[in-house]
Amino acid sequence: MASIRKYKKNGEKKAYYEYRIRYKDPITHEYKEKSKRGFISSIEAQIAAAEEEKRILEGFEVNEKVYTLQSFLTNWLMEYKHGSVRKNTYLVHERNIQNHIVPYFQNLLLKDLKPIMYQKFLNHLTDKGYSKRTVEIVHGTMYNAMSKAVILDILQKNPCLGATVKGTEKKKEIEFIDSADIPVFLQAAYQDNYLYWLFFMLLIETGMRKGEAAALQWTDIDLKRKTISINKTLDFDPKEDEELFGDTKTHKSKRIITISQSLTNTLQFHLKYQNQNKLALKDFYNHDLNLVLCRNDGNVMPKSTLFNSFARILKKAGLPQLSIHSLRHTHAVLLLESGADMKYIQERLGHGSMGITADVYSHISKKLEQGNLKRYEDYSEQLFKRE
Repeated sequence: MASIRKYKKNGEKKAYYEYRIRYKDPITHEYKEKSKRGFISSIEAQIAAAEEEKRILEGFEVNEKVYTLQSFLTNWLMEYKHGSVRKNTYLVHERNIQNHIVPYFQNLLLKDLKPIMYQKFLNHLTDKGYSKRTVEIVHGTMYNAMSKAVILDILQKNPCLGATVKGTEKKKEIEFIDSADIPVFLQAAYQDNYLYWLFFMLLIETGMRKGEAAALQWTDIDLKRKTISINKTLDFDPKEDEELFGDTKTHKSKRIITISQSLTNTLQFHLKYQNQNKLALKDFYNHDLNLVLCRNDGNVMPKSTLFNSFARILKKAGLPQLSIHSLRHTHAVLLLESGADMKYIQERLGHGSMGITADVYSHISKKLEQGNLKRYEDYSEQLFKRE
């Protein structure tokens, strides 16, 4: 229950009012007190006290004098994001806070964050050379967190509302291995190491993400029906063993794809190869993981090993350095060259929408279309050429 006290400031005849609220912390069971002064009437103080008591009862009591932006963001991560969003999403929020937001605002009090101050922060990121997309992702973290602060009645208004991310997003040129160079690449990979050859060849033939491929277990493969079920992704650096397998990038990423007869034959051979390793190593083989693409002892292939081997193989094949993700693009280009439509490519790659697929590969599709048209023109010119 709040108590109202009348008082006078030094040298003033006018009276002011103060409320004091004494309450018991439900967690520590310690008694705390909150007060506020400066009200011009007893009624005004009583109304403000009633609102504050309501906030305390709802669990939203905040000591604004010590509640910094950093402490709120830390609490927001743990209480509202941990366990409620995908691991990768959580890590993105965490990196944005640690690498960008906290270093800029430092010990700023949450209540002191103003819209113009926040706009300067976004402009600062742009001026440092970060891409528009990167700044948008950081903005997404802050907007999300500040919206929660408004819902919790900690802030009256979201200071990120109406902020503008400047700059234009430059489209990155899609990197892929030209279809004519694929045999050269795969030959160099096979000469380097059979296991890496299998990993990279499967990416080219299926368009899977490297994490999806690394997470494949034999229970995901139906050799009779020639299908692969893509339903999880592998975390190459898990903090706990239980975190090794995670959700796919999006809900649409869960899919079943058909594979070629040649890839089916290769996987059948690989299964026999693995069984020989299991017989030879016995208890030293990691049977529990049941991975398709793994080391000879059944354990996960380290991400650094895959990166290093891919760079080494490209160099051996005389090809420019690319990311492993380029093999996913390579598969998409092969599909386009074969005449596949965007809808089929979207479903096979597991994109969230056909718009994403079209946005990524439309310029390649146009190049292929121009090439086909040129070949048609050359052909028709010869066909209708008069003697």
